[in-house]
Amino acid sequence: MRVYRIPFSTNVERIALAAGHKGLELEYIDVPDDDRSEIVRVSGQELVPVLEHDGFVLADSPAILEYLEQTYPERPLLPTDPAGRAEIRVFCDWFNRVWKRAPNLHFAEGETEQPDPRRLEELGGRITASLPLFEDLLSSRDFLFGELSLADVTAFPFLKYAVIWEDGDPHRFHEILRDHLRLDGAFSRLEAWIQRIDALPRS
Repeated sequence: MRVYRIPFSTNVERIALAAGHKGLELEYIDVPDDDRSEIVRVSGQELVPVLEHDGFVLADSPAILEYLEQTYPERPLLPTDPAGRAEIRVFCDWFNRVWKRAPNLHFAEGETEQPDPRRLEELGGRITASLPLFEDLLSSRDFLFGELSLADVTAFPFLKYAVIWEDGDPHRFHEILRDHLRLDGAFSRLEAWIQRIDALPRS
């Protein structure tokens, strides 16, 4: 399996964590952030990750995670009961469509010619205000839904910026997460979860 990636990609890290948990080996094709022509050639679009497996090409990290889960069911990242699977899929959909909206809009506003400080403050506040939710999800359990699941794999590469920063990361989007997810000595369960997930293997 090949995965096309750019440096520091949060969505690529989702795939690395899932494949690492399942013991799968990935061959990475590194593509520069400022020239994604190879990604477009392979997949018809310019976002990463892109998975290439036995002639099958798939883009979009949630779709790739589902593909890995269905193709390699050993060491599952979804529970066996339908209700549990549905809960985790609802969480992942919420995270991708709702939670990520505030940092995406913050980034877009910051790229305008005259960013609105009040708008930036409001969006940053929405990011910070989500911290108690994750803290509560981790009450009396090590992972967001009890066992390690797609929920953890989906959220970690974004929430990790509350604790982890990699030198050389050039992405303003990641700086927005770092700046507005500061734990300030609170949210000890969330901090422990970040360290717990970070210690897991990656492919």
